[in-house]
Amino acid sequence: MVGMSWFMCMMMMVCVISCGEAAPGANFEDLYRSSWAMDHCVNDGEVTKLKLDNSSGAGFESRSKYLFGKVSIQIKLVEGDSAGTVTAFYMSSEGSNHNEFDFEFLGNTTGEPYIVQTNVYVNGVGNREQRLNLWFDPTTEFHTYSILWSKRSVVFMVDETPIRVHKNLEDKGIPFAKDQAMGVYSSIWNADDWATQGGLVKTDWSHAPFIASYKDFKIDACEVPTTADLSKCNGEDQRFWWDEPTVSELSLHQNHQLIWVRANHMIYDYCYDAARFPVTPLECQHHRHL
Repeated sequence: MVGMSWFMCMMMMVCVISCGEAAPGANFEDLYRSSWAMDHCVNDGEVTKLKLDNSSGAGFESRSKYLFGKVSIQIKLVEGDSAGTVTAFYMSSEGSNHNEFDFEFLGNTTGEPYIVQTNVYVNGVGNREQRLNLWFDPTTEFHTYSILWSKRSVVFMVDETPIRVHKNLEDKGIPFAKDQAMGVYSSIWNADDWATQGGLVKTDWSHAPFIASYKDFKIDACEVPTTADLSKCNGEDQRFWWDEPTVSELSLHQNHQLIWVRANHMIYDYCYDAARFPVTPLECQHHRHL
């Protein structure tokens, strides 16, 4: 309780400093478009809803591709019994050797916490899952989920609190996602073969439709004219706000937040899964916080 009180106090201080200065997000149509099952993607004023029923899930995608920057969306996840469902918010490039940064929200039975799974793919290779329980109910109100991508790192954030940092360790011989433009995506689908308790709990379609709601869409990133021309965003003479050390490296306060999240809410980290990885993955040997 002491740790929680300290954390909430620090979060309130940060909010006083920064929350009031946040710029409003764009309309859905300005940045995104429905990508499949268009009749299951509904715009309702400032809120866009994705619907999953026993006929289909749904998804949307950004109208442009980006190389580095920050993307954020406020999401209110499926209420009630969401077991078997997955709601995803992610960035991805295209092709078999793609790069990808994932938020996946794994539904659960009523009263059980939502599990957030993050993953990082580089050159088509993933298997870097981490899972944590959130410190709030993500189904009653909107919360902000963000990905901050720079040449130094990828930072996953929940309400501006870092929950994961994937650093650029190219100097250690480890590939990093820096040379493929990415789109921004979200989707909801049925994954009851694995999503809830390893697939033991199945989707109860009597609770359908399952609805995830979105608003306050923000993309502050370097838009590429074509996926083949990245010079605008990664040239040696180009410098953006996310390249500044004060942004691309966690502050002392953010490090404390990350430590708190890992200590109190992390339930799985691939780095410590000896059954899957008898030899510790190389990046796990160098990361202080993964």
